[in-house]
Amino acid sequence: MNFETTITRAWQRQAIWLWLLLPISWLYALLMLLRRQAYKLGVFASYRAPIPVMVIGNITVGGSGKTPLIIALVRHLQQQGIKVGVISRGYGGDSSQMPALVDIESVPNVVGDEPCLIVNMTGAAMAVCPNRQQAIAVLLEAYPDLQLIIADDGLQHYALQRDIEWVVVDAARGFGNKQLLPAGFLRESISRLKDANVIYHQKPNASSIHNEYDSVAERLTMHLKPDDLALLWSGDDQIGGFIVKAMAPEKGSQVHAVSGIGYPQRFFDTLISIGFDVDGHAYPDHYDFSLSELLQYTEHPIIVTSKDAVKISTLIMQATVHQTLSDEYRELLSRLWVLPVTAVLSDSCYHQLQQQLKAVNIAMNSRNPGRANV
Repeated sequence: MNFETTITRAWQRQAIWLWLLLPISWLYALLMLLRRQAYKLGVFASYRAPIPVMVIGNITVGGSGKTPLIIALVRHLQQQGIKVGVISRGYGGDSSQMPALVDIESVPNVVGDEPCLIVNMTGAAMAVCPNRQQAIAVLLEAYPDLQLIIADDGLQHYALQRDIEWVVVDAARGFGNKQLLPAGFLRESISRLKDANVIYHQKPNASSIHNEYDSVAERLTMHLKPDDLALLWSGDDQIGGFIVKAMAPEKGSQVHAVSGIGYPQRFFDTLISIGFDVDGHAYPDHYDFSLSELLQYTEHPIIVTSKDAVKISTLIMQATVHQTLSDEYRELLSRLWVLPVTAVLSDSCYHQLQQQLKAVNIAMNSRNPGRANV
């Protein structure tokens, strides 16, 4: 078990030994405060893009539902006729090949798994680079008519000025022990939510966590709706001389749930809510799977997330370029399924977005300013 897995499990259990890390958390808090003030006072230079920038991020480590939210927003904006592009750090990719544009042919080990997923799901113009200014420059050079840029996970990247800022909070995880890294899983203190647009990721009609800076009446919420299971490699795709076909696992049946996302338990809980008997296998976020590693999960169907699916699909393509798959790998592919999810936003989210875009002179389609069909 690596350190990332150990510390993540400790955060989830709120292990007592984490309090030994408090002095480091206090130092981290001081450095974060000084850093943010330095940008605010102009001691550190920051960049303003030539078009409006909307940052979507969180104050916690691990999954909050940010990527499905971005996909839903991009689709909505596209339906409204707004030309939107996306930038990302490209975590998990090869920074030596960045800045880089992301397209349908891009692979996760070059540009990152989440950028691949966003482009596959939306077809949006997208660029990746740890230096967000360089990512924006490449993006606008290729797509000069863009009206808005969404910055994926750029909340703490104060070198990039922003016009709109949305913070995603996972109501299921909450804020843990409310301590900053490494004693807790907060990147910034809860006070960062003051005057912020906070999107609470929670189950429909569920009571949410509270912080002293938000109003329940004005709360913006979202939830993830599971879509139909799909073969990871569809039955129309020919692999090594044969076509993959299989029946979807039935509710009540036992399945292997394999997940390398920030908060795997949410994925497991979703499958349980659908009716599956789940044998969960959690891996670190952005984990690089191998096909041989998946062979250990035998007998039952294997279900993965959409983010994991983009990496596994790439492995399958690379494995079949110069050779025919063996029988054991063919059998594996017949058991590999993906569970897509769709972010469903409250009407208040779309109304808030409309007002914020209006403030930066971006007009929504007046005939249909509400939610998109995502």
